[in-house]
Amino acid sequence: MRLLVIEDNRNLVANLFEYFEARGHVLDAAPDGVTGLHLASTQAYDAVVLDWMLPGLDGPEVMRRLREEHGRDTPVIMLTARDDLPDKIAGFRAGADDYLTKPFALPELEVRLEALAARANGRSRKRVLEVADLRLDLATLEATRAGRLLHLFPAGRKLLEVLMQASPAAVTRERLEYALWGDEPPDGDMLRSHVYELRRSVDAPFQVKLIQTLPRVGYRIAPAFEGEAGAGDA
Repeated sequence: MRLLVIEDNRNLVANLFEYFEARGHVLDAAPDGVTGLHLASTQAYDAVVLDWMLPGLDGPEVMRRLREEHGRDTPVIMLTARDDLPDKIAGFRAGADDYLTKPFALPELEVRLEALAARANGRSRKRVLEVADLRLDLATLEATRAGRLLHLFPAGRKLLEVLMQASPAAVTRERLEYALWGDEPPDGDMLRSHVYELRRSVDAPFQVKLIQTLPRVGYRIAPAFEGEAGAGDA
C-alpha cells in the first residue's frame, strides 16, 4: 500500500514508518493539517492515517475539506485519544472510514488499512489480480497467463504484483526499486535486469506484450493500444 500519515507526533510517525516500510508499504508523512490536506488532495494513496489534533487544521476539518472541497474518496482512518461516543460519531460524520483510539497495536492498524484499501479497490478477499489474460493469485503466489503457469523469481513476482496493482497506471522506477530493496537499492541498474527476466516469463512466449516501458518515468502493465508498441527496452 501507499499510505499518507498526517500526524505531528514524531515518535509515532517514526514507529509507523519503521513498521510499515519493513512490510513493503510506501509511506509519506505530513506534520500538520494544511500539508496533509495538500498531499491527500493532490497525490494518490491507498489510505490515509489521520490524527485528530493537528497544527493548522484539525483532523475533522482536513476530512471535511478533502471530501467536500476536493471530492477525494481515499479511505481514511482517524487516530485519536478521544474514545467517547460523541467524538467517534463526529469523526465518522466528518467523513472518516474507520476510527482507532490511542494507544493501539500496529498490526491492528495494518489490518484495518488493508481492509479499507481492498474495499476501496473493489478487490475480493481472495485477492486475485487480473490484467488481460494475466492472473496473479496473491494468496498462492501463482501467476498464469492464458492458463499457462509462469515461473517467476521472487523479485519478478514482487514487481509483477506492484505493476498489476497499479494497472493501467505507470509505476515509477523509484517505487519499483523501493518495493524490492527499500531505502538501500544495489549499485548498478539491477531493476532493468529484473524487468528483463520478468518480460521473458510474462511476454516472450506470447504475441501480445503487456509490460511497457515509459521513458524517463518507469513501467506499466496493460494491453497495448492498436498501433502502440507493447514493450520497449527494459
